[in-house]
Amino acid sequence: MTAHTAQSPNVPTPILVLASTSPFRREVLQRLRLDFETFAPGVDETALAGETPPDLVRRLAQLKACSAQQRYPNALSIGSDQMAVIGDTVLGKPGHHDQAVEQLRMASGQRVDFLTGLCVFNTANGEMQTAIEVFSVLFRVLSDEQIERYLRKDEPYNCAGSFKSEGFGIALLERMEGSDPTSVIGLPLIRLVRMLEKAGMEVI
Repeated sequence: MTAHTAQSPNVPTPILVLASTSPFRREVLQRLRLDFETFAPGVDETALAGETPPDLVRRLAQLKACSAQQRYPNALSIGSDQMAVIGDTVLGKPGHHDQAVEQLRMASGQRVDFLTGLCVFNTANGEMQTAIEVFSVLFRVLSDEQIERYLRKDEPYNCAGSFKSEGFGIALLERMEGSDPTSVIGLPLIRLVRMLEKAGMEVI
């Protein structure tokens, strides 16, 4: 399906750009059956001094979306950033097995909140929409053996919180709470559809 936007006859239709190289976000966006391009935003994701998790994911989503402007002068650019937190503790991407084990031990029997910053930026006119979606999961009490078996099967080392809800990670959970389960994967489609439509793009 080709996306359409409400434009005057003399204004070219903006393309849709996903400012991310995440295969998970790309797969989620493909559900909308829109034509889009992806590119690496090259954004420094280091938190600023005193920056709260909501402020961080909002700022990074905006930076990623805006980074498309020079390369794509007429586009709707999608930026997204996600963080998993348990109370005041931030769970980033584990990167390796031992860190993933520690994260899942910490999450065992606990509520984990996934904060996803989302931004749609019109590179032609500078209009920006930003939102933060919160989705929570309650983990089952997990034994070390269950954690090891899970990590061998899913290898979620590039996922915040060390699990893939769209994969075998669903077996780790007691329940999920929130309005949009795609938020856990890193791209909240329900909110994104509304933002794209507000920017003039026909999604359905």
